[in-house]
Amino acid sequence: MNARIGSQKTRSLDAIEKWNEELSIREVEEVAADLPIVIMHTSKGPIELELFEDHAPNTVANFISLADSGYYDGIRFHRVIPKFMVQGGNPAFRGDESDQSADDGPGYSIKDEHTNEDYRNHFAGSLSMAKTAEPNSGGSQFFLTHLPTPHLDGRHTVFGRITSGLDTARAIEQDDEIITILIVRKREHAYTPDKIGEKVTEIIPKDGVKLMTSPKSDK
Repeated sequence: MNARIGSQKTRSLDAIEKWNEELSIREVEEVAADLPIVIMHTSKGPIELELFEDHAPNTVANFISLADSGYYDGIRFHRVIPKFMVQGGNPAFRGDESDQSADDGPGYSIKDEHTNEDYRNHFAGSLSMAKTAEPNSGGSQFFLTHLPTPHLDGRHTVFGRITSGLDTARAIEQDDEIITILIVRKREHAYTPDKIGEKVTEIIPKDGVKLMTSPKSDK
């Protein structure tokens, strides 16, 4: 019993230390006021997100390039676990019908950045990359956390956080839709991600703009 209490106390202290570290980072970011900001318009309402370019630059470049191209427009949230997270970004769930034969990524993957020494942890409202158990398997799918999820720290790349609209994210249900993602602020350089194993095929979303996708799974 004493050992169990001791381990619980250690976990609590670890959580406090992580949160204090996160607050310190956010204070610096608030002063700089230059991180990219996007607004994800969903069928439940808007969600404002700040992107952690300083800690996950390639993941942020990937997300911004996809959002800017309209890639996410019309994709539904296909996985929702109450009091845990909502997941979206799989083009197989674009529009009214699910196409299980469709690819579930953008035609490539990107390098994990949760292996960096300065990786960010998962708190309520974190924006993080979905992936398989294989390394460097993330592509376009992401998830938004409802609550702190420390068991995912160092396993998925956190690349942003909700700055407004956490209640909206928590209200999202399966098959709610990403209407569009608008880039509100970004730095003055090109956002071109380094890609792994790019394979080009084409799909036609609702707006008629051709997009890239491939069979790589990043659920």
